[in-house]
Amino acid sequence: MIKKVAVIMGSDSDLSIVKDAINILKDFEIKTEVHIMSAHRTPKHACEFASNAKENGFGVIICAAGKAAHLAGVIAAHTTLPVIGIPIKSSTLDGLDALLSTVQMPKGIPVATVAIDGAANAALLAVQILAVNDCELSAKLDDMRNEMTKEVIEKDKKLQAELNKQI
Repeated sequence: MIKKVAVIMGSDSDLSIVKDAINILKDFEIKTEVHIMSAHRTPKHACEFASNAKENGFGVIICAAGKAAHLAGVIAAHTTLPVIGIPIKSSTLDGLDALLSTVQMPKGIPVATVAIDGAANAALLAVQILAVNDCELSAKLDDMRNEMTKEVIEKDKKLQAELNKQI
C-alpha cells in the first residue's frame, strides 16, 4: 500500500505554488492531504501533526513556507519521516530568506530542500522516496522520464528542421 503524502503550507497564499505538487501527486495516484499550519502561529498543531504522521499513514511530508520559513524544520524536528521543504518567494527578499531558512538545518534534523517555488520537484522527490519500496510507482516514474526524453528529442528535431530551412 502506498503511503500518503502531506502537503503543509504556512499560509493559504502558498496554495498557488503548491498546486503543482498536489497535481503531480494526484497524477501518480498518491493519496494527498493538504493543510495550513504555521511554525509560529500554530506550533502545537504542527508538532502534533508531525508527531503522529507516521502512525497516520504518511510516508513523506512536504512543507511550503516563505520568509522565516521555519515550518519544514519544525515538522522535521517532530518526525523521522522524510521532510521536503519548498521555500516560497515573498516580496521581501525574493525567496532567498526562505531558501536559507529551509536549507540551513542543524545536524541531525535534515530537510530536503528544492528550489524557490519548486513544488513540482518536491512532489517528484516525494514520489521517488515512496517508489523505493513500490515497483509500480517506480515504473510510473520511469514512464514519466521516458516521456520527458521523447519530448526533448522531438523539440530538438523540430529545431533542427527549422534551422535547416534557414540555411
